[in-house]
Amino acid sequence: MMRRRTGLILGAALAVLVPLGGALWILVDQQAQNALTGADFGKGDYRLVTTEGEPFTQASLSGAPSLVFFGFTHCPDVCPTTLGDIALWQDELGAEAQGLRVFMVSVDPNRDRPEVLGDYIGWLPGAVGVTGSEAESLKAQRAFRVFSRKVPLQDGDYTMDHSSSVLVFDASGAFVTNIPYQSPPEVALDRIRQAL
Repeated sequence: MMRRRTGLILGAALAVLVPLGGALWILVDQQAQNALTGADFGKGDYRLVTTEGEPFTQASLSGAPSLVFFGFTHCPDVCPTTLGDIALWQDELGAEAQGLRVFMVSVDPNRDRPEVLGDYIGWLPGAVGVTGSEAESLKAQRAFRVFSRKVPLQDGDYTMDHSSSVLVFDASGAFVTNIPYQSPPEVALDRIRQAL
């Protein structure tokens, strides 16, 4: 009797949690990244390539303030929303945002070849796509403390669950803070200004 009751409770919990998986991951992702500190954040031996044909390594974070986020070109909601938010932040910052770089690092490098990624983000000023082999992508995800996983779809295709925060770095390449997904504009602007 006790096993049956436990099974029913677990079944009910899964019925609620599975459809909310994406939303729950965003919440967990934001809480985890809000607690991040450390001089080694974003540091590692990853070697990817940008849509401009340049290498992307930990050294790429130095030289100018940067916004870094992880996503993929087949993303149905989080990535287009994030790109739109960044465009609004750039507009609000105006001249303050000059020199601010934006890196979108693919969590789906098998589909996101440089030319595909370049087309996807080419409209956003200062935006550079970053991709490479699956092994190097995973190294970068570990270095930036982000998460992704492939989610099969019923038609044989797949999508990706992934971390949703925008990561803010100053001109020395040091991690400053993160901007959780769909933060109010005033929160995002304040956090970006900390790196400018």
